[in-house]
Amino acid sequence: MRIVVLGGGVIGVASAYWLHAAGHDVDVVERREAAGLETSWGNGAIIHVSSVQPWAAPGVPMKVLKWLGREDAPMLLRPSAVPKMWRWGLGFLRAARPAQYQAGSLANLKLAMESAACMAGIREATGVQYDYAGHCVIKTFSDQGALDVATAEHLALASHGLETEVLSRDECVAREPALAPVAGKLAGGLGFPQDEVGDCSKFSQGLAAWLAARGVRFHYDTTVQDVVLKGGRVAAVRTSAGEIPADAVVVALASQSVPLLKRLGIAMPIQPVKGISVTLPRAVWPDGPRQAILEDSRKFALTPLGDRYRIVGSAEVGDESTTPSPVRIGALTAKVAELFPQLKDCEHMPGAISWAGLRPMVPDGQPRIGPTAIPGLWTNTGHGHTGWTMAAGSGRRLAELMGAGGLAERAA
Repeated sequence: MRIVVLGGGVIGVASAYWLHAAGHDVDVVERREAAGLETSWGNGAIIHVSSVQPWAAPGVPMKVLKWLGREDAPMLLRPSAVPKMWRWGLGFLRAARPAQYQAGSLANLKLAMESAACMAGIREATGVQYDYAGHCVIKTFSDQGALDVATAEHLALASHGLETEVLSRDECVAREPALAPVAGKLAGGLGFPQDEVGDCSKFSQGLAAWLAARGVRFHYDTTVQDVVLKGGRVAAVRTSAGEIPADAVVVALASQSVPLLKRLGIAMPIQPVKGISVTLPRAVWPDGPRQAILEDSRKFALTPLGDRYRIVGSAEVGDESTTPSPVRIGALTAKVAELFPQLKDCEHMPGAISWAGLRPMVPDGQPRIGPTAIPGLWTNTGHGHTGWTMAAGSGRRLAELMGAGGLAERAA
């Protein structure tokens, strides 16, 4: 089968990997000059098996309302966005009910664990280098009550395969000596042996190069214009460089999936949620953390990534540009400096890169992987904050579904 994957981010490249492994003839269409240059570029760089719970959790809607319009809020909802997203918001409220949240958490955990196993297999099969590091993620807590709640939530998932280490204050410092000067501010922490660190963009580009050397065709600097249907089913993809024949099409365009699918009569409930990050040379703090640190009360993550640090910790609804707001960047780095004064105003340090990208969020936090109502048209999108975590597993799950379903029928 000739399958055209739309989107060269980590989801699209992972989809291409598994479809190629299944023996299909694969094209990937990407509007940028290389893979992994948009939402995949500046994320938190952590594969979070431990943190795949949907954002629509009990109590979160009230927090979002409390933070409404606050520039320093960890999750900022701009009032101007509310009228346009009322339908999405209702879905978010429904998904935040305890039973729905629990079901979504378990479904996401299963896919995240599958994905971690797939990542290990890809590393072994391809040798792709992407600043990988394992068993190096801890979450610190300043408040004992918050630590107790998080401990109970994570340990409750142990029977479903999640591994959690409960760490005292001293154990946090022993694991990460950079915490020693602020040990008095810590109640303790949690360690997550299944979590990993890696550069999502480097992985995407390395895997794309590996696939290209084995016959997968990557069409860079090429814009998707439409999916061509004949007899009610997929026949080709129309691009800025011409038509590409297709027996099947996979839409893996993150937030850009919405307008394409809408033209085809398919509603996809994706809300772009803006995230920001700051990437720094590790030379600015040579003795800084060796572990990735998730700080609970200040809502940031600081990740050592090869010769860099990556700082993330923001979500914004209502601004769909990919220009980082200096105010939001400053609010993020100010929270980091509360714990690590060595990084005060780090966004202005030499070599610092401020970045923004759009997470494709669905109300219930569960990605949309599978067939659409149009024969031959499939989706692998809507991963929100879990795209890097779930990419490899999502690609494999998609390839399995396509092999068992519509493609077999098309082959006949």
